[in-house]
Amino acid sequence: MPGLGPKRSPGTNGGPRDGKIVATTGDASLTVLDDRKSAILNAVVGEYIETAQPVGSGAVRRASYIEVSSATIRNEMASLESDGYLYQPHTSAGRVPTEKGYRYFVDKLGEVTLDGSQSDRVLDFFREMEGQIEGRLEQTAGLLSNLTRYAAVVVDLGAATPAQIRSVQVVSLSPRNLLVVIVDALGEIHRHSVDLTHDVDPESVELLQSTLREVMEAHRLDDVQLVPPPTGDESVDHLARLILAQVIASAEDDRVYVNGASNVAQSFDAVESVRQVLTILEQQLLVVKLISDVLDRGMRVAIGTETGVEPLEECSVVVSPYRVDGEVSGSIAVLGPTRMHYRESLAAVSMVSRQLEQRLSER
Repeated sequence: MPGLGPKRSPGTNGGPRDGKIVATTGDASLTVLDDRKSAILNAVVGEYIETAQPVGSGAVRRASYIEVSSATIRNEMASLESDGYLYQPHTSAGRVPTEKGYRYFVDKLGEVTLDGSQSDRVLDFFREMEGQIEGRLEQTAGLLSNLTRYAAVVVDLGAATPAQIRSVQVVSLSPRNLLVVIVDALGEIHRHSVDLTHDVDPESVELLQSTLREVMEAHRLDDVQLVPPPTGDESVDHLARLILAQVIASAEDDRVYVNGASNVAQSFDAVESVRQVLTILEQQLLVVKLISDVLDRGMRVAIGTETGVEPLEECSVVVSPYRVDGEVSGSIAVLGPTRMHYRESLAAVSMVSRQLEQRLSER
């Protein structure tokens, strides 16, 4: 995809396109580098993440504190290029990490934590969080995006096993607009706005509410019959069927909350590249599949082609599931360029996931 980043040499990215097996956190095919090569690679990755410019031996020497000559560093960088961890965009330029280089860097990070101020910010956020589950997850996506400066995604799988319905109320906002309010046993509120093509009188609204209560209350949304018993008023029966279909359809969808898409757009120069990434973020089913696939492979980070989504070949995704009562209830993720700040992103996703689990378990 043009504009998302420099082109890579075939067979150097370490992703699925090379036919390599992905291990628990990355690529099992990665070789073990000696301490000097490892330090040089880490320095190149760190500098490139910060500057987005090819990294030369001088910058590596300043960043890595390695007590060797620039010539030795250049030789080691050439060796790393030969092994597929780095590449040189053009003659006499510095080096840039490949996917394989990023993968090695990520897999060697070890335990990561947020710094004190950001950690306090997360703790304060969850202490003050209020509202229903939808509001909480939207707020969480916003927090994660603000912490990382990347796009944040929160997927709620809780709708797959909806709670029992406690009450149903139909409110007439105007003669041609109704609001259906459903409260479940967990205290979660579901609102559905219904626009009508004709006026509905108060008596019909009352009859509609009675019908919906009969078929919905004390049932789960996935157990509600789609065709209610006839009321004797065909227009009310028709409206009840439409509302039930709308409510059930919405309950069958995973809920996805995306925040900070503009942050990703700022990471790329080419307009077409930005358009493709933003299009992906707008496709709910594709986002859910992307995150699920990464988690199913036992990974916390998918880099470039590891995402399995061609328009995201110059992007990386950091993911974590969150659990409620020991069961996976959803997942959170951040999406950014391959030169993302992995340490900070992993730390943010990990801490936010833990705090979200704790908060949701309290409801």
